[in-house]
Amino acid sequence: MDIKKKVEELALTLPECPVPLAAYVPATRFGNTIIVSGQLPSVKGDFSAYTGTIPTELPAEKATEAARICLLNNIAAAMTQLQHGETLRLVQMQGFVQSAPDFHEQPAVLNGASDLAVQILGEAGKHARTAVGVSALPKNAAVEISCTFEAIPEQVQFTGRMNWIEG
Repeated sequence: MDIKKKVEELALTLPECPVPLAAYVPATRFGNTIIVSGQLPSVKGDFSAYTGTIPTELPAEKATEAARICLLNNIAAAMTQLQHGETLRLVQMQGFVQSAPDFHEQPAVLNGASDLAVQILGEAGKHARTAVGVSALPKNAAVEISCTFEAIPEQVQFTGRMNWIEG
């Protein structure tokens, strides 16, 4: 599975691995497990379009867009840990939504990221998930998502004599 190609087919752009905001690394790997640090909805380092409390300062629909961007940033960070011939399987997503006290639709906001994970990774995008409402996030971001991935071998399909294609 070519993740970059699938992202492009969805008319999206896979970003460069986001630069950490403090003293940590974007992703780390042990064995076949890749843990990605919490990612904000930054586009080329700017997340000003996705700040504030949901729904009082930012509509839930805009927060859903933010969740999709957070997922793309998680995938970009995780891909820095892949070796040749490997791809990703999403194991778990932890999502945090900066929420007003009476807002209880955090799972709906995070569905933006969950649905996109399945669109990009197929069956390997189905995952366990936590959706939590919080009173504040770093840099006043509306959403923060951290993912755990498994590095798995890319599947190769045989289509005829000496004509291998990646699946």
